[in-house]
Amino acid sequence: MKKILIIEDNEDIRNNTAEILELSNYDVIVAEDGKVGVEKAIQHKPDLIICDIMMPELDGYGVLHAVQKNDAIKNTPFIFLTAKTERGDFRKGMELGADDYITKPFDSEVLLLKIKAILKRNEELNKEAENKEFDLSTYHFNPKLRQLSHGGITQTLSPKENELLKMLAEHLNDLLPREAALKKIWGSDTYFNGRSMDVYIAKLRKYLKDDTRIEIVNIHGNGFRLVVQ
Repeated sequence: MKKILIIEDNEDIRNNTAEILELSNYDVIVAEDGKVGVEKAIQHKPDLIICDIMMPELDGYGVLHAVQKNDAIKNTPFIFLTAKTERGDFRKGMELGADDYITKPFDSEVLLLKIKAILKRNEELNKEAENKEFDLSTYHFNPKLRQLSHGGITQTLSPKENELLKMLAEHLNDLLPREAALKKIWGSDTYFNGRSMDVYIAKLRKYLKDDTRIEIVNIHGNGFRLVVQ
């Protein structure tokens, strides 16, 4: 049974959301604010987190940041649940690395479909890593272990970082179409997912910055190319 953590300060919304998920056979944990939510995420290690943005103690952005900084839970899929409708709020959430968002009030079917899709995609990404390893100039990349090594230092990649670098490595010195990566890793090529992908590209560039012979090049309007000289 998949475990889902709901972090929501509104008691009615928190309880109603929990009931919807419990009726769909999910193991549900609830938290009434962001600070408690982070504590419960670390304690229970859920398969997915649903989190409101505007909350006391610690807002949703702070929760996501805390989750990403904790090695035990940093790869947990994350959905923002919010009443805010401004485009900029959605953009900020996706750029910070959230997997999706749902606006309140929401349709229970939409919520359940998004949860099912994200959990399925996350499982597929975790299972799909092959035994093939890549030598990228002075870097060694092991997709199965999600490890990128260089100069005696090993970086453990998140599932999305791992799959994105794997796709780039498989298209080495060739174009990785933007739409293909978005649909495989994020499940769709929406505007917000595209912005999220740009954030992950920026992270990979930081990981690869110690070798000037390797570069991720943006092919404007088409995609990216991992170039190794």
